[in-house]
Amino acid sequence: METPCLVIDSDKLLNNIRRMADVASRNNVRLRPHVKTHKIPRIAQLQLANGATGITVAKVSEAEVMYAGGIRDIFIAYPLVVESKIARALHLAKLMDLTLAVDSFVGARQLSEVAKRHNQTLNVRLEIDTGLHRTGVKYDEAVKLAIAISKLDRLKLTGIYTYRGALLGELPTLDMRAAGFEEGRLMSDLARRIRKAGVDISDVSVGSTPTGAYAAEIDGVTEIRPGTYVFGDRMQVALGSLCLEECAAYIVTTVVSRPSDDLVVIDGGSKTFATDVQPGVSPLYLKGFGEVESYGEAVFERLTEEHGMIRVPRDCPISIGEQIRIIPNHICSTVNLHNSALLKKDGQFERIEIAARGKLE
Repeated sequence: METPCLVIDSDKLLNNIRRMADVASRNNVRLRPHVKTHKIPRIAQLQLANGATGITVAKVSEAEVMYAGGIRDIFIAYPLVVESKIARALHLAKLMDLTLAVDSFVGARQLSEVAKRHNQTLNVRLEIDTGLHRTGVKYDEAVKLAIAISKLDRLKLTGIYTYRGALLGELPTLDMRAAGFEEGRLMSDLARRIRKAGVDISDVSVGSTPTGAYAAEIDGVTEIRPGTYVFGDRMQVALGSLCLEECAAYIVTTVVSRPSDDLVVIDGGSKTFATDVQPGVSPLYLKGFGEVESYGEAVFERLTEEHGMIRVPRDCPISIGEQIRIIPNHICSTVNLHNSALLKKDGQFERIEIAARGKLE
């Protein structure tokens, strides 16, 4: 095969999909996977065929690609505040079951006003900041905002959602069980307070790949939205979500140079591998930018745009022209660097388009 190339192992992919679906089924919660990880409608359809009730996307353009791929139940988990994007969402809402996100009164009012002009009603969920300090209304201000949103024309507040990741309190943690339980309880408790204030909401949506299985156990949680589980990556292995052998996606590269006994250079650099999860950073302290399969002592220590530099023992048998497999630190951002992938099944390879690759608007 030509390299560098993203490869997806079909059997491992299906195993990962079914394992998370089993988690949701055992806990009687809905599974709405975030497809920003794979960006491929065919894989989204596979998730739906194996227990998912809908999907999550980050951008309107992703929703448009997924709709074109036959998906009819989508949550855009990102605040839309620009009229042009809201109008695109309203068009989709005429065709399918669409839910939007909101995290401020200003944003909610904008949604309401545009929806009124189009004579449509939008389903919305209120995003809650449970410690990540990204988007989301502050936890202590959520009840007040939920009441205000519920009074706006042409909006139907269906629930609340959060993305918290691997946090306990407000600090990174490797205790996913405690983190998931805390996340679930925070959101379940908040939902009860909102209902007590007179706002009838049904959706309580939580759970990343590492915390989803635990958050799903909390009474009152109705939905989990993991994404990375579908492929896995080195970060998720470090968090205990799965093991290296279960990772379904990897990059195949070719050794193009061995300028010294302890240095191997491959044809994949920062245009091939995501660099957003840096080595040596708390709490994971990953060593290098990816796991070099079959060469456990090798460290993928540096990247330039077109080159990857791997430090190896002097007696390492890697040779020029050899193809090696690397599991990236972060698969989601890595996938977005590639136009297509090779789906491996029974030793055969099928090229599939990453249809939502680069869909950032």
